[in-house]
Amino acid sequence: MNRNIQRPRTLVLPPAPYAIAILIGWWINRNIQPFSWGLDAALYPLGWLSIIIGLALLTWTTLTLWHHRTTVNPYKAVSNLCTTGPFRYSRNPIYVSDWLIFIGVSILLSTWWPLLFSPLIWVILRYGVIRHEEAHLEAKFGEIYRDYTTKVRRWL
Repeated sequence: MNRNIQRPRTLVLPPAPYAIAILIGWWINRNIQPFSWGLDAALYPLGWLSIIIGLALLTWTTLTLWHHRTTVNPYKAVSNLCTTGPFRYSRNPIYVSDWLIFIGVSILLSTWWPLLFSPLIWVILRYGVIRHEEAHLEAKFGEIYRDYTTKVRRWL
């Protein structure tokens, strides 16, 4: 039996890389070297807008998963393949919402430092989380999932 069918072999709690990058970036900005946006007050509405859109997408995604009676937990097996709601546009809408919140928080903190960790965050998510989730979905749903991946992009 394929071990991926039982549950994803996720290596990292998905919000952790974002939170760590924000904390380290904030600390560097405050204690070592400021790296400001320059237009801090003018950009605050953009930061809040990014956070609000991210939270709205996260809520929509969570409600869609609950409606399909499947899990949000990246360490548990899914029971159903979601292809409606935000999953019509992205195979990873929670991670898209996380990026929006991450960018918004960086703007509100008035620092570029967290965003400099973006490539590392992407690699951690892609290979420590998404790769395992996709293997689980393919093992569990087979051709139905493969067909879905040809129609819907991973991110946007």
